[in-house]
Amino acid sequence: MNLTLHPHPGGFGARADHDLTTPAIREIADDLRAALTRHRLLILPGQHLNHADLLAAAGLFGTLDTDVDRRYAVPGFPGITVISNITEHGAPVGIYDGDDEEEWHADNSFKPRLTRATLLYSVIAPGRGGETRFADATRAYTDLPQNLKDRIDGLSAVHSITQLGARQSQAAHGRSSAAAGTLTTLPEAEHPLAPPHPVTGARTLLLGPMVIRRITGLPDDEGRALHDQLLQHTTSTPYLYRHRWTQGDLVVWDNLATLHTASPCDSTRHHRLLYRATIH
Repeated sequence: MNLTLHPHPGGFGARADHDLTTPAIREIADDLRAALTRHRLLILPGQHLNHADLLAAAGLFGTLDTDVDRRYAVPGFPGITVISNITEHGAPVGIYDGDDEEEWHADNSFKPRLTRATLLYSVIAPGRGGETRFADATRAYTDLPQNLKDRIDGLSAVHSITQLGARQSQAAHGRSSAAAGTLTTLPEAEHPLAPPHPVTGARTLLLGPMVIRRITGLPDDEGRALHDQLLQHTTSTPYLYRHRWTQGDLVVWDNLATLHTASPCDSTRHHRLLYRATIH
């Protein structure tokens, strides 16, 4: 079995038309991992995955992270989290239940051990809105002027789930998927602003306005200005891919090389339901 890829223009992202439930898929597991490292984003449309299949697919890319918010975990399937804007009996069924635009981030950057990659599988796709935008933070770093690379070299930022919960509550009128979660006891984590990728060694930009509390060693105003300058550059048009979800899409992204954000979706008219797995 050979892996067939259809790279996006510019090389950020690629489509792979392979059924991940086929037993022979394990023959190209190494190729899938290499493709993810090379293109940083893989789109696998037309999947028909149950929860066990999604866990098996995650295993093709690495070791499953089972340390998830238990409020939105799928019972009996450690490591699968519900992402949705659906409300039942007055309560959201999954993370990110609001209709507002999400902030740019890398998944779980508030953890001491960074998430290697994320898999997101679409079960209910909205008719309008709810797209996920991805930014190629690796190419964005490469294109920085040398004086800015020199400025951020050696700098690190403090990532905090407490900060995330407070900012979400502020933006969503007191509602937050993080503020009362089961991960809120995690201590703050410090990560480089421009960490090297563990496989390629290429530098990237690890940013997130809602989760980063401060840049270590800089006054708050200066740190925020620097972060905003880097984020504006990283999320500008040359580095973006917008994914319009359809039912059965599985999207896998290199969380150590990209940033992402969800677009607004009117939950009163358009429901969305996805299942997420993350790996180390």
